[in-house]
Amino acid sequence: MASRGTSYLLFGLFVIFCTWGVWADMEVSMEDRVEVFRGDTAQINCMFPSTEGNGSTMIQWFYVTRTGEKQRIYFQDSTGKVVDKATPFTERISVNGTGADKQVVLTIRDVQLADELEFICVIGLTNGPAEGRTKLKVFKTPDPPTIEVVQTGISVNEDGPSRVGSCEVRNGFPKPNITWYRNNTPLRGIPGVVEVVPSSTSESSRLISVKSELNLKVMKEDKDDMFYCEVTYFVPAGTRMTETDKVQITVYYPPTDVQVWVESPKGAIKEGDTIELHCRDNGNPPSSVISFKHVDSDVSVEANVFLLENVTRLNSGVYECTSYDTETFDPTSGETSVFVNFLDSAVVLPKDSVLVAQGGALEATCNAMSTLKTETAWFKNGKEISKGHILTVKDASFEEAGTYTCVVTVPEIEGMETSENLLINVQSPPKILSPDNTDIEESYDAAVELSCHVRGFPTPNVTWTTSDGKVLETASETLTEDGIKSMVIIMVTSDIIAFCNASNDQGIDALAFNIKATVNITSAPATTTTTTTTTTTTTLTPSTISSTKVVPAIPPEKIKKENSGVIIAVIIICILLLAILGSVLYFLYKKGKLCGRSGKQDLTKEKSSRDNIVVEMKSDNTEEAVLLGVNGEKQPSSNQ
Repeated sequence: MASRGTSYLLFGLFVIFCTWGVWADMEVSMEDRVEVFRGDTAQINCMFPSTEGNGSTMIQWFYVTRTGEKQRIYFQDSTGKVVDKATPFTERISVNGTGADKQVVLTIRDVQLADELEFICVIGLTNGPAEGRTKLKVFKTPDPPTIEVVQTGISVNEDGPSRVGSCEVRNGFPKPNITWYRNNTPLRGIPGVVEVVPSSTSESSRLISVKSELNLKVMKEDKDDMFYCEVTYFVPAGTRMTETDKVQITVYYPPTDVQVWVESPKGAIKEGDTIELHCRDNGNPPSSVISFKHVDSDVSVEANVFLLENVTRLNSGVYECTSYDTETFDPTSGETSVFVNFLDSAVVLPKDSVLVAQGGALEATCNAMSTLKTETAWFKNGKEISKGHILTVKDASFEEAGTYTCVVTVPEIEGMETSENLLINVQSPPKILSPDNTDIEESYDAAVELSCHVRGFPTPNVTWTTSDGKVLETASETLTEDGIKSMVIIMVTSDIIAFCNASNDQGIDALAFNIKATVNITSAPATTTTTTTTTTTTTLTPSTISSTKVVPAIPPEKIKKENSGVIIAVIIICILLLAILGSVLYFLYKKGKLCGRSGKQDLTKEKSSRDNIVVEMKSDNTEEAVLLGVNGEKQPSSNQ
């Protein structure tokens, strides 16, 4: 049995060695695969080198159907070339080469996805057929990929992974691949955290669409993450990659911090301002349940804006804002401090008013409490006269009298200031301020308004008089800061001198107004009126001379302004001179020295009109003229 087995083995080896050379001579060489884009042209090479001489060569091309059967599409021998009818390739193939150069090429035009098959090249030689096989691979670049994410937002409070979005790439071949990325890092499946669910769809055209859905257990940190998809697809001799747009997802998370700030005013706050406080938490979405309160008081509001109007120093303190999670109602708080600067009212010492004697001195102080640095200045009549909180007055005169205003300001905050007044009165006699004009011309029967401004302290008493001693009624009096202002109204009926007389316990002063009555020519009548003057003669006796008052018949000439005291003295002196003159005349008359008469004249002798002393007096009226004798007796009219 052993020898027989050995004999069979030796026989088999002999047969193999005898046929080895034949197989080697009939080897057909083809590529394993040929790759081409859909619609392009594919060329499949078939090479069959042989050691035999030139002989009859038969060439056939087959493809393997999807059921595994061989289907011929081409036949060639020494008699001719034939493309088989009624095959998918009948109208689209051609074969180049006769086999003489040991190579033929099958060309397939307009390659379709259905052409992705296995092709067989069969070479039939005199010593038997040989074949080679090549797989045709067809590729289609997919459409640009798209990405969609959920628009409603994802809460971090969800128990498991939530749908984030999906990526899709359509119409590719072979099947493309999709990979999810978060911030340039690929996402791999993690149970309970990351879930990637792929799916694919094959169209009737054999094109493939791929879709990938991402489910994620989101965290607050994911709110800023960028998500996108990478699509990898195959092409002849390699692969290519494309990416979707980068997108963000909306993540809902509870607040972990609350920010509180003063929206207005910007900078330092002062009493009287309106403060606007704002509050915002870092939750998404921000909580709609927010409480604002002043820690040091019971003041609170249910809003994220706290408005405080006309604040005072009592509004200083800590303001707390509390935000509540809308799902769990867990509170989160934040706070800020508010400080209201204040400037108290200025305090001036001495207060209100002070009396200073002429030549005396005064020192006044002005202070105001404030939370910030202050500056102090003193003003009089709107002009700054001193800096600092101390005001010093030396050798006081009436010029120093008046109202002084102390102004305290806070340079750091515009508009923050306070002020207080101090009235300084300086004891002084009246001083009448001279008007622009004291010589006045006015028409008869016109009204003249005279004003007299008097300075002095104590406030002077003002009266109005005329040159004939008449006291005028004051029309109005107004107290001023430095004295008094008085006014009268005078009807002009003749030339007149009006006096403004001022006095206080420190002295007196007076001012004269000279008013000249004029005739308004433009208002005179067109006809000429003749005035008849009646002359009355009166005889003066020594007893009547001193009491006689001469009244001018025409308006007096304008009198120059003089001191009222001097005018009164002149009037008194004139009256005394008239009295002395009357006494002298009477003495001469008694001695007979007057008019050549003797002192021993017979008193019973008829009195002659030539011996009488006669004074002629004119009268504008029609009264009877009366002659008075030296004894004061009434004379008959025949003696005239």
